[in-house]
Formats: sequence, C-alpha cells, structure tokens
Amino acid sequence: MIQDIGTGRYHNEYRPAVPEKNSRVLCYRKNELLLRKREDGLSFLTYEETEKIQPEKGAYTYLFLIDKTRYYLLQGISEDQFPGTEWMKISGLRQNGPRDAAFAGVTGYQLWSWYNARRFCPACGKQMLHDEKERMMRCPACGQTEYPKICPAVIVGVTHGDRLLLTKYADRDFKRYALIAGFAEIGETIEETVHREVMEETGLKVKNLKYYKSQPWSFTDTLLFGFFAELDGDDTVHLDDHELSLARWCTRDEIPENDGISLTREMMQVFKDGGPRAD
Repeated sequence: MIQDIGTGRYHNEYRPAVPEKNSRVLCYRKNELLLRKREDGLSFLTYEETEKIQPEKGAYTYLFLIDKTRYYLLQGISEDQFPGTEWMKISGLRQNGPRDAAFAGVTGYQLWSWYNARRFCPACGKQMLHDEKERMMRCPACGQTEYPKICPAVIVGVTHGDRLLLTKYADRDFKRYALIAGFAEIGETIEETVHREVMEETGLKVKNLKYYKSQPWSFTDTLLFGFFAELDGDDTVHLDDHELSLARWCTRDEIPENDGISLTREMMQVFKDGGPRAD
C-alpha cells in the first residue's frame, strides 16, 4: 500500500529544526504538487534550491522525517521560479514512485490542506498561530486549539461463500471496482459503521465481522479500517444509486489484480487468493 515505503522509516513526531541543504521542500496549490521533471520518478525541490528564492527560515513549516531526510512546507512558490519543474495532480502520486516520495507527497498534502483551513480561528475569527511544542494551531485571542483532521472510515469486503461484493462509485472520476466504504458518524462504533454503510448502500445485512488492517489515506484526510464480513440472509442487492453505480457478486477469478496502493485493492486480492481465513 502507499504507506509501505520499503526500508524507509517515517517519523511523524513534531520536532522542528532548521532546514538543511538536502531537506526536501513541498509546495502545493489546490490539488497539485510542484515536482522536478525526471523520467526516473518523483523528485522534490531541496532547501538548497529554494533558499535562493525564499531565504527566510521562518517561511518553512516542518512536516516530518523519512529516514534522516527532513521535509518542509513552503507556500507561494511557482514553477516559473524553478526551471525544469511542473505541477502534478495529487492523484498522480498513486501511479508514480519511488514509494517513499509518493507517500511524502500525499502526506504533506494532507498537512498543507489542514494548515490552509486553519489560518483563522473557527470560534472568533482571529488569525491562528502554530504552537511551538506540538503540531497544533492555537488562537492567541480566545485560546481555541485545532489539531490535524483525521476522519475514520471503513472498507468492507462483504463475502458470500466464494463470492465477494464489488461496487463502483456513482458520479466520481474513479471508475474501477471498489468495496463498500463510508465514514463513521458521531456516536457510533466502527463496527456499527460497517453494518450501517453496508445496509445503506446495498440493503444487505452482514455478520461475523473480521478486522483486517488499517491504512492512512491522506488523499481524503482519512484513516481507513478494513473489515471482512459475511452476508447475513438474502443476497439481493438494493442499490443506493446516489452512492453507487453498480454492485455485483464476483467470484475469485473475476476479481481484478491488486495495484499495490490501496487497502481496498489489497483486500480484494486477499479474497482472490483464497482468504480471508479463520484464525
């Protein structure tokens, strides 16, 4: 999956330090990331390059560490200032490598989006300040505090014998097969979310929930919880066509191969390969 970065180690602790010459600098606009044009994969600007345009160290926001390389956020940069760079849509990180760079790009995007949305206090409207000790925005006027947004959601592989329920979203750019998915609501457990989302989108009941694994999905500020669940009762699908354009039972042979990026695709591959198996 996209967070599996091989031998690299991701450190998300907020430990700001002065940028070094080889520190990576991430620059975003809307849903795009500024990259250097290279045929061998994703390449970010370095502090050694950007300090010529922006020498003020206070303009760089510390993000995280991968191995011994620090990553920083810098606002207000354009491709015209750095020949050989271009803007790429964030969704393109799903198809490009190396994996540690793709993960850094999308995780930085999640933090950039949060910082942009927390420039002003949601309680009193005053300008927010970054806390000095932790990754948190604080209002100096009323004391309101804001932490990065993480939205819990479920991915559900509904099984019925040797068949898995595959779906396609309605009115989305993503047209490939997926599994039942949805966000947790206020006041419900993540297991209750599984039952509710399956019922709302397909009219089916499920039982024997089996937790598989989780995945941070920074494209949508989401922490995904993957479950397999067995059909409980009638297998007739009553489709919510506002959420889904299709839902069909597929045999293992009909399931497409895993693309190595998402929890959804990995769970589909697990079923295709004969799982999930009982503990």
